[in-house]
Amino acid sequence: MKKFITVRSIAIPMGTPNVDTDQIIPARFLWHPQSDGYGKWLFNDVRLNEDGSPKPGFILNQSPYQDATIIVADRNFGCGSSREHAVWALIDYGFQVVIASSFGDIFYNNSFKQGLLPIVLPEPILITLREAIEKNPSEGYVTVDLVAQQIEGPDSFKVGFDIDPFRKKKLLEGLDDIAVTLTFNEQISAFETKYSQAMSWLLPKAV
Repeated sequence: MKKFITVRSIAIPMGTPNVDTDQIIPARFLWHPQSDGYGKWLFNDVRLNEDGSPKPGFILNQSPYQDATIIVADRNFGCGSSREHAVWALIDYGFQVVIASSFGDIFYNNSFKQGLLPIVLPEPILITLREAIEKNPSEGYVTVDLVAQQIEGPDSFKVGFDIDPFRKKKLLEGLDDIAVTLTFNEQISAFETKYSQAMSWLLPKAV
């Protein structure tokens, strides 16, 4: 998992509520391993025609949003079925931050595990940010500073955001759950040694 500190990017204003995980990554693609790269199927049914050509009306296919790494969404983003593939698809496509007024619980938790930063803002503040971006899309840059826990955007927009301290630490240091466990390797080894000495009768006997 890559370390996350500050992201500055054109932001995509996606003002549709209840964007569910099946819209983010349709279920028929879920049999693929993560190594296949899920970004090519992100928002597949609304982003692409049946022949694979882009739909001009979908925002990801419009300038200047093609290279955006931040989504400014609406409420209940990532609702629906529990699939970490939705987070895989967003990350593989290039997104690093999703800002919304609320998220599907499982999507929210999966995001932190994979290195995607989900930020919750009150709906009135979120609408203000989206409107500022929509006013002049080519100047719709948003900066997300995880260390300071602050978002800056067009029209002098500035707001702080909350994040669990442990999740913040994991993102800043680029640690997934396994990497966090490995930081306690010395303590684990010490416990295993003490345990094997105290309960040697549980250990398999040498043949």
